[in-house]
Amino acid sequence: MGVVPEVTLSFSGQTMPVIGMGTVAYPLPDLEITKQAILEAIRAGYRHFDTAFAYRSEQALGEAVAEALRLGLIKSRDELFITTKLWSSFAHGDQVIPAIKMSLKNLQLEYVDMYLIHWPVRLTEHVTKTPVPKEIIVPLDIKSVWEAMEECQKLGLTKGIGVSNFSCKKLEELLSVAKIPPAINQVELNPLWHQKKLIEFCKAKKIHITAYSPLGANGTKWGDNRIVESDVLEKIAKARGKTTAQVSLRWVYEQGASVVAKSFNKQRMRENLDIFDWSLTEEESKKISLLPQRKGTTMASILGPHDLLLEIDAEI
Repeated sequence: MGVVPEVTLSFSGQTMPVIGMGTVAYPLPDLEITKQAILEAIRAGYRHFDTAFAYRSEQALGEAVAEALRLGLIKSRDELFITTKLWSSFAHGDQVIPAIKMSLKNLQLEYVDMYLIHWPVRLTEHVTKTPVPKEIIVPLDIKSVWEAMEECQKLGLTKGIGVSNFSCKKLEELLSVAKIPPAINQVELNPLWHQKKLIEFCKAKKIHITAYSPLGANGTKWGDNRIVESDVLEKIAKARGKTTAQVSLRWVYEQGASVVAKSFNKQRMRENLDIFDWSLTEEESKKISLLPQRKGTTMASILGPHDLLLEIDAEI
């Protein structure tokens, strides 16, 4: 298996492996199961890991990193690129720094490589389950929250800052006040949700896109099987001697995006890395471009069908 290519991020200057392991799972797996899956991923060659306070996988990732160092699977924490995210309950100017410090404690780390605003909305109370009450959902004060995110970078708590689930409109609002522009926008991107407008916008602004749900978030309460069971993708995969997952991941990579894919299965982990010594033909790409489009993950589907969330979802 070849080396995973890296992308250089604008504004932070960091290099990041273009494939990462996602750690969100539903229902939440046992901490030890997650830890062992991450260790297996490190053995397979993963060096990029994506977590979030809301996923409740920070502790497992932190323990896995410590164990990988003890076992000699990696020589230094600096070999890894680790992303975590500011949860909406802490998306207030004076709560951002305490929130990242809490995540660093969970991770047993002195810094993360990337800290993202998880959603472009604020929750006025801490929640542990969804949907959430309408009255605690308020607009995000982008200016004050982003100033605090910039301070996290200046303090060395994170090497880079970015956002997740931001539309072109929300990015425009952010860029109008940012002293340090976001290095990354992590969004849903896959053969059944192309995000052409957002890709073009982010490319023009030098914001790198990382794709989540590249395989449709199969196995989560908000995902489905429509990618792994797509007849078009399956026919391309069979013709190429690949899996539908590999075809989907390769397509995302060819859009210029990086990708985080969650699998705790040893074989599929390795298959997900095996997408760099081949490419899709023009005809195959055209077939994928004609697939019907539907967004799989919306704020309303996770947090509740409330007016503000429906309005934000409509911007995408």
